[in-house]
Amino acid sequence: MSGIYIHIPFCKQACHYCDFHFSTSLKKKTALVDSICKELALRKNEIKGEIKTIYFGGGTPSLLTLEELEKIIDVVTSTFSVSEDPEITLEANPDDLTKDIILQLSKSQINRLSIGVQSFFEEDLKLMNRAHNASEAMSSIKEAARYFDNISIDLIYGIPGMTKERWQENLKTALSLNVPHLSCYALTVEPKTALEAFIKKGIVPPVEDDVAEEHYHLLVAATEAAGYENYEFSNFSIEGYHSQNNTAYWQGKSYLGIGPSAHSYDGDTRSWNVSNNTKYIKDIEAGSLPIERELLSKKDKFNEYVMTGLRTKWGVSLEKIENDFGKVFHDYLVDQAEEPLSNKLLILENNALKVSKKGKFLCDGIASSLFLVNLG
Repeated sequence: MSGIYIHIPFCKQACHYCDFHFSTSLKKKTALVDSICKELALRKNEIKGEIKTIYFGGGTPSLLTLEELEKIIDVVTSTFSVSEDPEITLEANPDDLTKDIILQLSKSQINRLSIGVQSFFEEDLKLMNRAHNASEAMSSIKEAARYFDNISIDLIYGIPGMTKERWQENLKTALSLNVPHLSCYALTVEPKTALEAFIKKGIVPPVEDDVAEEHYHLLVAATEAAGYENYEFSNFSIEGYHSQNNTAYWQGKSYLGIGPSAHSYDGDTRSWNVSNNTKYIKDIEAGSLPIERELLSKKDKFNEYVMTGLRTKWGVSLEKIENDFGKVFHDYLVDQAEEPLSNKLLILENNALKVSKKGKFLCDGIASSLFLVNLG
């Protein structure tokens, strides 16, 4: 199974916490869509196997018209071998999801919506400089649920000033809407973002790790009580509604990233496009790929598998480690895992290393302690 990720680098305004590549000017939108279609054709031989997922990320993909989205999807289906029932996801902001737009989307090939709510409270949305308000968040989800079965919403916790009670109210609201999938992320302060500048100037209080950890444990408890499975650190779903796109990433499947700044992976090589809309369009129009590639070593692949595996419910298979990487890597991992196992941060279950409930919020740090540093 393979997937295609399409990066749409446009937003109405800049969220204060975001460090993704995007532009608030839509002047080059038509040229960008044409270039995405051409890049798909130029890279038709880069991915093997059947395409099972198509994912529009960004940026804000819901700024494209339905005609533009369908144009890209049609190029994908005519260029690659696509399964009969691919998961086709559109990331969308609540303010874009009017009744008319939702109705139009429901008649398209798009069958999954990922709605960027982030919070149901106005003060949080204003602090993050989101383009929508709380009322739009609620109405967009309720309207989308009339036409779409497969809906995910994004929430952010650990926001400065967000009390335990407000986070619990966010969760209560989200769960009351009966969406089958939640993606919940701790607010992080990325370099060179407005949020970082505001914190340095004392305009916004700093993000507190202990608050984020408390919020995460509340999240896990609330979703578990509501029948959701925490199948990856930040992702929760009811049975049958895992994100096929994201699950493929975490399981090391190949994917093709199209558009400015998009990343690709084929099992041996990681590559990424230039993060500049003008240069991207110019190079693609000239028939050239504005791309950099990195050949991954066995050590790189081992470390990536440990990192992604520990974030999931499936964990890190010791059998896979020995089969794919050899006994030296297997023995190294078993040795490194002794301390977190004894501290009950890891458990060994069905010959796989998994993060325990106690260690769940610390999973990235635990993974880094297992990384191979010296061997090639």
